[in-house]
Amino acid sequence: MRRSKPLAVVAGAALFALAACGGGGGTSSGGGGQSREFGAADEITKNADQAAPAAEIQGATKGGTITVELPGDPGPTDLDPTNGWSVTGNSIQQALTSRSLTQYAKNPDTGAMELVPDLATDLGTPNDDFTEWTFTIRDDATWENGETITPEEVAWGLCRSMDSTQFPSGPGTEYSQQYFFGAGDYKGPYTGKDPNCDKWGGVTVDGQDITIKMAKPFPDMDWWGAFMAMGPSPLGKASQPPDYGQNILSNGPYKVESFRSGEELVLVKNDQWNPESDPARHQYADKFIFKFNADQNKVDQVMLSDNTASQTTVSTQAGSNNYERINSELGDRLVQQSSQCTSFLAPDYQDISDINVRRALAWAYPYEDVWLASGEVPGVTRVPANSVMPPGMAGKHDYFADGEQFTYNPDRAKELLAKAGYANKPYPIKMIYYEVDPLAVAAQKQLVKGMEEAGFEINDIAVQDDPYNVWTNPDDKLNKTLNLRGVNWCSDWPSGLTMLPPLLRTGATYNTEQFSEKSIDDEMDKITGMPLEDQADAWGALDEKIGTEFFPIIPTAFRNDLFVFGSKVGNPGGDGAIGAPYYKGLYVSK
Repeated sequence: MRRSKPLAVVAGAALFALAACGGGGGTSSGGGGQSREFGAADEITKNADQAAPAAEIQGATKGGTITVELPGDPGPTDLDPTNGWSVTGNSIQQALTSRSLTQYAKNPDTGAMELVPDLATDLGTPNDDFTEWTFTIRDDATWENGETITPEEVAWGLCRSMDSTQFPSGPGTEYSQQYFFGAGDYKGPYTGKDPNCDKWGGVTVDGQDITIKMAKPFPDMDWWGAFMAMGPSPLGKASQPPDYGQNILSNGPYKVESFRSGEELVLVKNDQWNPESDPARHQYADKFIFKFNADQNKVDQVMLSDNTASQTTVSTQAGSNNYERINSELGDRLVQQSSQCTSFLAPDYQDISDINVRRALAWAYPYEDVWLASGEVPGVTRVPANSVMPPGMAGKHDYFADGEQFTYNPDRAKELLAKAGYANKPYPIKMIYYEVDPLAVAAQKQLVKGMEEAGFEINDIAVQDDPYNVWTNPDDKLNKTLNLRGVNWCSDWPSGLTMLPPLLRTGATYNTEQFSEKSIDDEMDKITGMPLEDQADAWGALDEKIGTEFFPIIPTAFRNDLFVFGSKVGNPGGDGAIGAPYYKGLYVSK
């Protein structure tokens, strides 16, 4: 799952020379605040028996408006559940507007995240070889118009996810089109001119039961079920894209009052949501206002002021310039959240075909300077990355692609460039950066300065649009001219299956480096057919093989996040399953 914030992709991917990841080297506050260290993601467990309604949060009160500031984050381009594959969009919609087969909930006793039922009555039942899964759909969940959600509407939502042409950046491109019946052949209801999904036999409905047929064994269907793409859509033309993405029908505790892409999303209470049908969500606040592309420094000052506006505000980041003060003054209102996320540079594998140049880029990236310019906090929100798979993921191997941890070393970069035939001339790099965010601009200046000192010549182009819209569009004219891109990826669920194939399989949407090796594709296919107990280590071994033998993508940092909560935002906390605030449990205290 990609991070929406473009700055976090290229500019915010730095490291400090710390001790082992997740261990020592933490940053202390110096002003009486908490001493914080980077932490690996916690284990996510399953609880198939969690029943509705969700247990009330002690002390929670109803009413009020919660404003969420998202510094430098453009947010989702549309709200169509089938198209949602970003941390920002999914964390908001899955928590508040759009339900699915399963979902995540925070255990009130332990604080740990658990996979629990949502529209399904449990976590599904597979057959012996995981080629079929059956889910029983609740009969008491409703749309915002009061109509009951039907199994047929859930089946239609699943069918829509097969349409990779209509939803090229949606998660169905990686999972539905890899694992569902008809994968690679069925083009989806829109592209395949099948408006009623009559030509696809991937889902059958029998009363309240839906059975999903697979193209190959898929034991992770219960995890995949937590994506809103695995939820209902209104039948037929009522969910016709792209219009539906601007006018979705909610089935969660909140509905859309207004949406301006890149600016603001306003959600208000959905009075037709039935809490007796929902095992995890609450409806305490009257309204949520999400403000995208916020200015980091201005937001920091608002949060520190404790004025009326700031008291009911949440910020999804705390800037490094103000970190010490925020940590000292706000105490528990500054929440550090671990997540299974890695930041990358993505040199074009076809254009930059010499591995020595790719390794030179890794030594030429001015991690610390870019990192600080982008507003991150050393040892707290970033630590050195050495692999695609992040800390805490089962099967992760600890290795170094060039014998030791990459740091900024311009002399080492020049040596590698000389091996590639660029001893006396700079190597040309063409890339884009997100001009909308001042921190991205500042970080880009540090990147250019450092890389040019290391023997590269940078042609950087400012863009107003989300860089992902350029990087993931193979037909974009500007994208075709680039040879350095980026990607910042979080696991879709805790498995190497959701890290390596989405980033490194030939033709994958977020394979922005355009890496393609048949032997690696074959190995990925082989792993998914292994016994479950062998798969985790196999993904770790493949991660190491790709990094040491091919080095197509440059892991630059493992991520934590800092969230700041106003003094009247109740139950402040993070969502460890997705790396965002835990919106399901927030309220305005009286």
